[in-house]
Amino acid sequence: MINNRRDFLKQSLMSAGALALMNAPSLSAASGKPPMRFIFMHRGNGLWPRVCVPPSLDAKTMEREKRKEAIDVDLEGHDLPKWLAPLALHKENLTILQGLSGKMCTTGHHSWCSSLGVFKANERLSSIKWATVDFELAKLFPSPAKHIELACFPDGGGNARGSLEGIATGFSARGPQQPNYAFGSPRIALEELFKSVSTDPKARTQYQLDRKVLEFVARNEGATASPLAGAEKIKVQNYADSVESIRERNLKIDAMAETIRRHVPTLDAKYLDPAVSTFDRQVGHSEVLLGALISGLTNVVAFTVDELGHRYTGIPGIEGEKVNMHDVGHNKVIGGLKAETIRELARTHHMTLVDRIVKRLKSVPEGDGTMFDNTMIFYFPDGGETHHSHGWEYPFVILSGDNARVDLRRRYIRLPNYGQPGHSTLGNFYTTLLNAYGNPIEHYGALDTGLNKFGHGQTGPIKQFLKT
Repeated sequence: MINNRRDFLKQSLMSAGALALMNAPSLSAASGKPPMRFIFMHRGNGLWPRVCVPPSLDAKTMEREKRKEAIDVDLEGHDLPKWLAPLALHKENLTILQGLSGKMCTTGHHSWCSSLGVFKANERLSSIKWATVDFELAKLFPSPAKHIELACFPDGGGNARGSLEGIATGFSARGPQQPNYAFGSPRIALEELFKSVSTDPKARTQYQLDRKVLEFVARNEGATASPLAGAEKIKVQNYADSVESIRERNLKIDAMAETIRRHVPTLDAKYLDPAVSTFDRQVGHSEVLLGALISGLTNVVAFTVDELGHRYTGIPGIEGEKVNMHDVGHNKVIGGLKAETIRELARTHHMTLVDRIVKRLKSVPEGDGTMFDNTMIFYFPDGGETHHSHGWEYPFVILSGDNARVDLRRRYIRLPNYGQPGHSTLGNFYTTLLNAYGNPIEHYGALDTGLNKFGHGQTGPIKQFLKT
């Protein structure tokens, strides 16, 4: 039941996808080259640095690794950790990056949009300080949808956000006090993102109804915010801005309908079933992600493959269990499987998703090469190095195409440890990405005041990663 104007607006926005869109100059448009694409895949429950170390490092290098000293090793001739084996064919494009700290972020159980925004975040709008890095990159490479977010939402308490089959507050942010919205299931994502070209008469009718709703709301909601103040004014203005953005998106999507129609994902029924397992849900999301990128709907995707409050299903050996990842974080045995085994099975499956994405993008011709040449994929933990992390490290698995503007290919890199000269933070890394792709920002994100006592600067990019 809709009780007031704001509830009506919120429901209308959810029906329309509630995607946040912002216009920005295009680096690719100016150069006439294909745009870069960025995929941010983050997972909950931490990512232990020790499981990211190539097991074939020589004894001397392994000792330096144990002391967390700076390392830069060519991956050629080295074995990958077992869970990274699905990426063996892509080693030329692979970098494992260790040593980035993020103590200025929210760590521990839940990070909200902290790991993408580099600030202390929580469930309150007021905690969102600025746009997350994925949205900043989307400004540099604009597209009709600007940015798409997919998520396996937490549903088991703690940071639970709502139905796995719905659209809910995501893990990215459009701007200050502006949370993004994410699709919780492949079915919902498919219906909402591609309904403008659907062959289903009901879906087409719904699309036209949604457009009429947006037109109605747009005529009234901007003025509604005027007499309000504080948080209420911000909320209503966010809704009004989202409406206008979605209207702009729809016009652009309509203009490229034929291209989109050719790339609508075809999903087996199991991926559309509300009872889909987590493993299959992640596969379905990957297919939607690929369809959105290949069709040109977006150039930036955020994909929360899991979160601490998500109850996993479909884990090999215990397929029927609903595995609480919080319990896994506390090393409980579930269905006869040790926690570390469950962690590795989940990580390995995530890498099969990455392999799936890379192979598909490598098969799509673009310019003088393929779409993957113009793509970067980042896999990393949302809260740091462990289940109860403190932000000492955020390990990254990175896949970079040939045209990436950062030097991150076929390498195992450990940056200097926290407090050591040359140490870099999550903010430094995102600053590097933004600098490389056209935004010469001095520094992205909050600073870590705890590093001040070590006497070295925190701002600027990681220069060794920038291509000259």
